[in-house]
Amino acid sequence: MGYDIRTVRAEDWVELRALRLAALADPVARVAFVDSYELSSAQSDEFWRGRATPIADGGAATNVIAADEHGTWVAMLALLDETNVPVSSPLGAGGIVDETVSRPPQMHVVSVYVRPEHRGTGAAEQLLRTAIDWTWEHSAAERIRLWVHGDNPRAEAFYRRIGFVRTGETMAFPPVPEETEYEMVLQRP
Repeated sequence: MGYDIRTVRAEDWVELRALRLAALADPVARVAFVDSYELSSAQSDEFWRGRATPIADGGAATNVIAADEHGTWVAMLALLDETNVPVSSPLGAGGIVDETVSRPPQMHVVSVYVRPEHRGTGAAEQLLRTAIDWTWEHSAAERIRLWVHGDNPRAEAFYRRIGFVRTGETMAFPPVPEETEYEMVLQRP
């Protein structure tokens, strides 16, 4: 099945909100999102306009969506620009910032979601490959990174198939610190 894949514009905020809320209501959201349905559904229209505004227009992220043949939004992801973000270094001995920590310019993939009836149809792969191509064309990123929850092996297998690899970095999953997320990256060719 072919999908129309494109970046979201600020005027698309109503559709973006609807898909995001559908994602957060999905049972898999527990291991895929840090946000909750309750918090997101309470956000103002202005918040959603801002969330839909692409990086090039001053927004914090560029959202990419896949629409089916009827124009229904069926999948999404967001790219956060971390090409000019200073690294927040962990504190070393005595509370001194460790200046040896560095990170290459990168884009950060978040909020990946495919409606259940479109899983396994190629929508996720088309969406992610388009986001990768967009990144290489529109940014100075040397790599693309994402975090995958330890209880989401299907997502990790998907990212591996695309070419992402674990870096060895882990972090506590913010909503449940006892759970682990793994950083994965794809290097610029």
